[in-house]
Amino acid sequence: MGYRHPNPRLAKIHHSYSVEDLARLFKVHKNTVRNWVGQGLEPIDDRRPTLIRGQEVRRFLADRRARTKQTCGPGRIYCLPCRAPKMPAGNMAECIRGGDTTGTLQGICPDCNRMIYRRVNLLNLDAVRGDLDLSITQARLRIEETAKPNVNCDSSGDNY
Repeated sequence: MGYRHPNPRLAKIHHSYSVEDLARLFKVHKNTVRNWVGQGLEPIDDRRPTLIRGQEVRRFLADRRARTKQTCGPGRIYCLPCRAPKMPAGNMAECIRGGDTTGTLQGICPDCNRMIYRRVNLLNLDAVRGDLDLSITQARLRIEETAKPNVNCDSSGDNY
């Protein structure tokens, strides 16, 4: 089974590919590559076998990927199930600091009521937040960062 978004960098720019070669390279069906030719992937000429330059394959796949991208503007977080950038419900979000410069915005999608997340650079937080009512919290400690051992373990040694 192939990939939904093939990696354009797999194609070598100074190499010519047949339809079968591209299908094998990107792990898609030969008819998928033929459909790409119909959608604008330019072959070298109109003769058989159909040959396509690697440079053209890279350009086509990169353009195709760029057309489907949806950027999140200020105050928006991308919802995976809805496949669209959304304003969190109630214009409220929480920023959880993960380190000195990074954090995660999280809110609730107003349409599907699922959690939505967006990684942010804390230095650019004002530009990303837009009109959101934002609360900033520190991330909880990981288990290896805690000073006391896990309360679920029995370390008394009496059971042996």
